[in-house]
Amino acid sequence: MNRHAYVPADMPWHLISLRPQGQHDALRCAAARQGARTVALSPWRLVLRGDDATREQLQQAAVCDRLLFTSPAAAQAAARLLPLSTLAPGSVVAVGEGTARILRRHGARQVQAPARMDSEGLLALPAMQDLQGLRVALVTAPGGRGMIAPQVMARGAQLLRVDVYDRVPLQLGSAMLDRLQALRGSTVLAVSSGEALRSVLPQLPAELLARWQQAPVVAASARLADLARELGFTSCHVAAGPLPAQLVASAAAAIHTARTTTT
Repeated sequence: MNRHAYVPADMPWHLISLRPQGQHDALRCAAARQGARTVALSPWRLVLRGDDATREQLQQAAVCDRLLFTSPAAAQAAARLLPLSTLAPGSVVAVGEGTARILRRHGARQVQAPARMDSEGLLALPAMQDLQGLRVALVTAPGGRGMIAPQVMARGAQLLRVDVYDRVPLQLGSAMLDRLQALRGSTVLAVSSGEALRSVLPQLPAELLARWQQAPVVAASARLADLARELGFTSCHVAAGPLPAQLVASAAAAIHTARTTTT
């Protein structure tokens, strides 16, 4: 981590989290260690599916040559519907280490996960290179991870998509908007989902949106940083990865740089 990343506790700043409802704790703890106060701004809540049709689809996925899990929520939902210990060793691929840990905890063996924890990293794994004629299951939710399915099919695989949870949209209430408008001091927006960013921005008043676009953004990948720039953000930083500590380290470094520049 950058040796200047730590922001002194007597200089509080705010980190805006776009994680799903109830999933801000890890980011909040990491931010608190850097002297930041977290604003939990959830664009949706996650609802795991448990119906017979999803269970049957997942049983079909279990015999595929590859099973791709796109998030920790996908791993959690699948574990409720199917004993993951029954999956063939080496067939399971996770988008990141957090997802891989959950899969291993529930009995999956020889789980593969990329060091670069995003869609591009997953697609670069050796297990994802020679897919001609193979059956590949994508265990996910509606929306999101848009590049995986086309790339898998372009590589000659037969794709089975299994949506094991849903994102239920949440609207920003007047109390949250008032809180956001009342924030003073340095603010950083943490972005680990392009869909989340696109969901929140249209709900902001024009003046507040303009303020956000001038504040630093820390993105979990270069692709998300490019998206933020397309949406009008002028100070975009790419974190080392999507983990809470990585996002917060990048955010703290951005705050330090901004404060150093203005003093």
